[in-house]
Amino acid sequence: MADTLEFNEIYQEVKGSMNDGRLRLSRQGVIFKNSKTGKVDNIQASELAEGVWRRVALGHGLKLLTKNGHVYKYDGFRESEFDKLSDFFKAHYCLELAEKDLCVKGWNWGTVRFGGQLLSFDIGEQPVFEIPLSNVSQCTTGKNEVTLEFHQNDDAEVSLMEVRFYVPPTQEDGVDPVEAFAQNVLSKADVIQATGDAICIFRELQCLTPRGRYDIRIYPTFLHLHGKTFDYKIPYTTVLRLFLLPHKDQRQMFFVISLDPPIKQGQTRYHFLILLFSKDEDISLTLNMNEEEVEKRFEGRLTKNMSGSLYEMVSRVMKALVNRKITVPGNFQGHSGAQCITCSYKASSGLLYPLERGFIYVHKPPVHIRFDEISFVNFARGTTTTRSFDFEIETKQGTQYTFSSIEREEYGKLFDFVNAKKLNIKNRGLKEGMKQSYDEYADSDEDQHDAYLERMKEEGKIREENANDSSDGSGEETDESFNPGEEDDDVAEEFDSNASASSSSGDGDSDRDDKKPAKKAKIVKDRKPRKKQPESKKGKDPNAPKRPMSAYMLWLNASREKIKSDHPGISITDLSKKAGELWKAMSKEKKEEWDRKAEDARRDYEKAMKEYSKGDSHRGERSKKKKKKQEKLVKGKGDKKGTTSKSASSKSPAKGTSDSFKSKEFVSSDESSSAESKKEDSEDEGAASPPPSSEDSASGSD
Repeated sequence: MADTLEFNEIYQEVKGSMNDGRLRLSRQGVIFKNSKTGKVDNIQASELAEGVWRRVALGHGLKLLTKNGHVYKYDGFRESEFDKLSDFFKAHYCLELAEKDLCVKGWNWGTVRFGGQLLSFDIGEQPVFEIPLSNVSQCTTGKNEVTLEFHQNDDAEVSLMEVRFYVPPTQEDGVDPVEAFAQNVLSKADVIQATGDAICIFRELQCLTPRGRYDIRIYPTFLHLHGKTFDYKIPYTTVLRLFLLPHKDQRQMFFVISLDPPIKQGQTRYHFLILLFSKDEDISLTLNMNEEEVEKRFEGRLTKNMSGSLYEMVSRVMKALVNRKITVPGNFQGHSGAQCITCSYKASSGLLYPLERGFIYVHKPPVHIRFDEISFVNFARGTTTTRSFDFEIETKQGTQYTFSSIEREEYGKLFDFVNAKKLNIKNRGLKEGMKQSYDEYADSDEDQHDAYLERMKEEGKIREENANDSSDGSGEETDESFNPGEEDDDVAEEFDSNASASSSSGDGDSDRDDKKPAKKAKIVKDRKPRKKQPESKKGKDPNAPKRPMSAYMLWLNASREKIKSDHPGISITDLSKKAGELWKAMSKEKKEEWDRKAEDARRDYEKAMKEYSKGDSHRGERSKKKKKKQEKLVKGKGDKKGTTSKSASSKSPAKGTSDSFKSKEFVSSDESSSAESKKEDSEDEGAASPPPSSEDSASGSD
């Protein structure tokens, strides 16, 4: 027979609601871990007194009674699991798992039995219903009547408010049966009554949640917060965890008390009680008990007279009374040296503390997330600026928490912490062997401060090698750089004022013609860099040969599909990382084979470049010839303009020259034409019929 039995999706009945979790039965005892709160119930095998199997609303249930009167109920079992549980109880706990069905006759009269902390209403030998007396908040009596009121549970959709029992009068020894009933209930009920003096009082403590200054009175079974407006009574049984967290300024301390169920004020629920202390504040404390009582109750954890920092005294007293460990930050240290990270959650700024078994955010609203309920985390780019990033956490229940505005310098420390804790990182994909190493049934407040795991330096080296290899063999041609100083001569050659003046130097009679080119040259010089920049970009030829790849890139392109098939669902980053590892582990002989292929590719590239450069030189010669032809054309048109102005200024009649003379409109229309063929035709026509000189015109007139 197996030494342990495990059951998932088991429900524990607590104060009227069903909390799901995991149940484990072993030789040592029974362990149940609540999935929502992480609270662990541990029942030792030696404490078990009785086990009952019965049919309930959620299938079948198991009721365990201990020797000290506690009752534990677990539902959600299948009928077929009875034999397995019964054999396990016989073999390891020496108990018979009894089968008892509930009475469903519908009668409303019967017998009330008090057993431990349980009130059972029975008809004959069968129970009708049971009430855990720890759920009772108040018990009042009337004539032949007892009324029980219950603690309300926010998690339950429907809550039972009260139950009234009619107790018929009896003639037994003058004992009132109503009072006897009420005393039995009150002896086990969770009724908070401030009877007697407080063990100690802390005055005017600053409380962030709920906000205000409160006097804290410490009683043996509960904590009393007394403020100017509100009072709260908190039983120690509702305290889940205690946290002591240093503020980022190193001058203050947070003391956080996690509560389940929370304290209520109207419709507001406070799941955390947060106190803020100054490290410089000291106190001398005297407990309202004699030394023998202190020694007997607290077994050396507290003494009658104590002195020290205020936060130390409060945390020490709470630890002794609640009997829970105090959780402090682990080995995490941020960029600034603090044990926390400044960030924002929802609309408020606060501090995020990475702990050994979870994260806690203070203070508005406080959030505690355990590692065992985290599905994955995600590092996201900040929405407003690149100087910060967001840290997202999604739980297994689907709840998402986003901590934003984290400084970029904190990324490396936080990533190393998350990696060391083996949490799944969404950006990177699910890694093999990233399963959490902590015990699923361990209480989340029992922090063992492990040594901080060594950082993954080898992985960083591989990333560097991959980056270097990919940069060497990118296989893409880089953009040409724009250097205005180096190309200044070429620009001046095209737009120099002297060049402009020489084009119009055929005739410079009027001052207006001399000034115009100079003015244009000045404007163009100011715009020189802007006009040249697009030309440098246009110089990239898509037909130019591509640079050859490195040996690593050739191997990666050939092996990429094989790596993907060997590792289904691998992300791009992980693929490049894995490829770097495989390349590094490859033998020298195989690498030489890829080096030869890279050398062949380099030779082919050089050969292609030579052919490309030859073709490029031919294209350059054609463009130079074309440019010279255009300059010659522009110069010829300038000469025609000068001749036209001279002929217009002469006093000779223009009748004889009407056939061969070309007007100004004709010349300007040739200038506006953009087609190269038209320009060549106009040039030939101008050469065949040159404009007549002044002498020819004079002879013509004669």
